[in-house]
Amino acid sequence: MQTRTLGRTGRDVGVVGMGCWQIGGSWGTVDEDAALGTLQAAAQAGVTFFDTADVYGDGRSEQLLGRFLPTAPEGVVVATKMGRRADPHVAQAYALDAFRAWNDRSRENLGVDTLDLVQLHCPPSDVLHTDAVFDALDTLVQEGRTRAYGVSVETVAEGLAAVARPNVASVQVILNPLRLKPVTEFLPAAAEAGVGVVVRVPLASGLLTGRIDESTTFPADDHRNFNRNGESFDVGETFAGVPLRAGVAAAKRLAEVAADTPLAAFTLRWIVEQPGVSVVIPGARSAEQARGNAAAADLPAPTAAQLDAVEEVYRDLVAEHVHDRW
Repeated sequence: MQTRTLGRTGRDVGVVGMGCWQIGGSWGTVDEDAALGTLQAAAQAGVTFFDTADVYGDGRSEQLLGRFLPTAPEGVVVATKMGRRADPHVAQAYALDAFRAWNDRSRENLGVDTLDLVQLHCPPSDVLHTDAVFDALDTLVQEGRTRAYGVSVETVAEGLAAVARPNVASVQVILNPLRLKPVTEFLPAAAEAGVGVVVRVPLASGLLTGRIDESTTFPADDHRNFNRNGESFDVGETFAGVPLRAGVAAAKRLAEVAADTPLAAFTLRWIVEQPGVSVVIPGARSAEQARGNAAAADLPAPTAAQLDAVEEVYRDLVAEHVHDRW
C-alpha cells in the first residue's frame, strides 16, 4: 500500500487505515473473535494505522487493540484519543492531571509504555485557544507517555486553530463527498504547516456504501439510531450531519459517478486523492470489510470528470443541509 508521512509524527503510514470505533461499541455488537479477526485482516491487507479512543466501548476498543498488537506487523501505528471522559465536558477539565490519568488508562489498555499518538477528542473550541492545554500536552511527551499529540475536531475553524499550534502533529477531520468544506479551507493550511491529516467518517456512517436507504433500521445501541439528531454527541458524527433522505439521494447519484467501482471503494480513493490527506480511517466490523477498505488504495485515481461530478452532487443535493460551521 502507498504510504505517506503522518505530519510531525515523522511516521510513515498506509494511506488507508482503520477506525476502531465499530469494534468498541455504538455500532451494534461485535464479538471479540470477530473484532480481532478484523484487525488481523486489516494488517494483512497492508493497513498500518489504527485509530481508537478511550471511550469506545469504555476502553473495549483499546483493549482489543492491546490483544492484537503483540502479533501485529512491524511498523504499525496506533492513535488513541482522550477528553470525552471529562465530566462535565468543559474546557476547564482539560488539565495536566486529567491528561495523565486518561493517558495512563490508555497505555494500560493498549499494553504499551508510550503511546504513538494521542489526540484531544473533539474538545470544546476554547481548549484550542488555551496555551496551558498545549503546555500540558508537551509535558506528556517530555514524560514519555506519548510520542506525539494531535487534535480531532468538528469544524474547519477548530482545525485551523489546531494546525497553528507548533507541536500539533496531526489533525483529524470529517471529510467525504458529503462534507467538502475542508478540501478548500483546511487541507491547504494543514499541508503548509506540515501537519498530518487523518480523515474520519469517510463513508458517512455507511451512507456512502450505497447499502442504506430510508427504510434501513439500526439496533438500539447503534448511534445511527440513537444519535440521528445529535441527542448524544455532535450530529456531524452520524451520517456526516446530513439528513438521511438527502444522504440517500446523494449516495445514489454518487454510485452513478463511481460507475463500475463500488461506491465505498470509490469514496475512499476519492479521499486519498485530496492533496494534504495523510490517511483515511474507515471502520470495519468484519475481515471482509477490512480487506475491501484496504483494496481501495490500489484503485486508479478518479478522473477529472468524476471529480467535477462529485462537486455537482454536493451542490445539488447536500450543500443546503450542511451547517456553516462544518
